[in-house]
Amino acid sequence: MNLDFTQILPSIPYILKGIGVTLQIVLIAGILGFAFSILLALFKISSIKLLSWFADAYTSVFRGTPLVLQLMLIYFGSPQIFGFQIEPYAAAILAFSLNSAAYISEIIRAGIQAVDKGQREAAMALGIPYRKMMSNIILPQAMKNIFPALMNEFITLTKESAIVTTIGVTDIMRRAYIVGGEKFSFFEPLLIAGLIYYLLVISLTFIGKTVERRMRRSD
Repeated sequence: MNLDFTQILPSIPYILKGIGVTLQIVLIAGILGFAFSILLALFKISSIKLLSWFADAYTSVFRGTPLVLQLMLIYFGSPQIFGFQIEPYAAAILAFSLNSAAYISEIIRAGIQAVDKGQREAAMALGIPYRKMMSNIILPQAMKNIFPALMNEFITLTKESAIVTTIGVTDIMRRAYIVGGEKFSFFEPLLIAGLIYYLLVISLTFIGKTVERRMRRSD
């Protein structure tokens, strides 16, 4: 083994700057994906066949193909399809939000269907409109039940965000790769990148468990 971390130490601040890029992509994509997933989940339980078919087909396509393929189709295929090049940062957010929506919609659908049917029947008996029933009664209860699964999806999204290096986004992984190319030594900077991702995941896990405990106390 011929490891020399001393030559990488001056480049660590440069690699650490990628944390902001990674978190921005993950947060924005997570919020957009979550919003779209609620709509998809409602489509899936809808009595309108066209809406449920669309939601099921969408989920099937995005869960059945690799995320890196979806990212490359959006980025490298945009000039051919749309006539202009989508910026790497925007392409990453779009790909991650569309992909996460497919997975989260299944989680939300399961959470909605897990809510006691009596809640819905009581709301309908009281004449509460469907939109208010979902937003004020059903969805809040479902969110409490599925929060751990949502947090796991967010953690997975954080780790999978490393693939944006394939389209040139200067995230943690890309910066580590650049440092490795400059120093002609890739193991050390990539190991540092791995440590950063590990600490991010540990932090997110701790935050998730803290929020989950507080939600349980509020019941």
